[in-house]
Amino acid sequence: YMAGFYGNAITIYEEILSSGFESPDLYYNLGNAYFKNEELPKAILNYERALKLNPGNEDYRFNLRFANDKLIDKIDALPELFYIIWWNSLKNKLSANNWAMLALVSFTLVFILLVAFLLSRTLLMKRTLFYTGVLLILLHILSGVLAWQTKTEAKQKQTAIVFAPNLPVKSSPDESSIDLFVIHEGLKVQIIDKIGEWNEIKIGNGSKGWVKSETLERI
Repeated sequence: YMAGFYGNAITIYEEILSSGFESPDLYYNLGNAYFKNEELPKAILNYERALKLNPGNEDYRFNLRFANDKLIDKIDALPELFYIIWWNSLKNKLSANNWAMLALVSFTLVFILLVAFLLSRTLLMKRTLFYTGVLLILLHILSGVLAWQTKTEAKQKQTAIVFAPNLPVKSSPDESSIDLFVIHEGLKVQIIDKIGEWNEIKIGNGSKGWVKSETLERI
């Protein structure tokens, strides 16, 4: 990759993935190789897969934004309330597994502090341990909720990248149905339903329609 042989790098990275090994850095490096090789949809797909495993990585997010800026489709997302934006930003700091680990660690620390509280002989120490324990309980609850929500969304919210250069989005799962709008390769969509070889999708501005499954690659 560093020598500029991006095609060779892609082959090696894909072979590693085919062997069953995956990591966020592997997807990220593969995305970079595809980007340098001017294969934008595959670059975006792999940046998204890297972020799915490590949502808090700013390098992954920066390269994804940079790649998305080169897309044909410039779709404004539906506006969200400020607290939803804040909550989603917090949730994306860690993966579901990392939030679960934080919940486990905070619970363990609460137990240790409880023992220390019972053994403590001074009022100042008891007060310090009590308030620290309360904060850790709140952290345990928060991280547990975030772990559950992140894992649930990963299972229920299916997303994909468009791989067709020009893709008419249909009003129903039928070739003869009306074209509602056209999207282009590299765009991220949400899959909300499936009938046979057709997927119903939703794009960032809330518009919905049907496309063939073969035109999408799931993240």
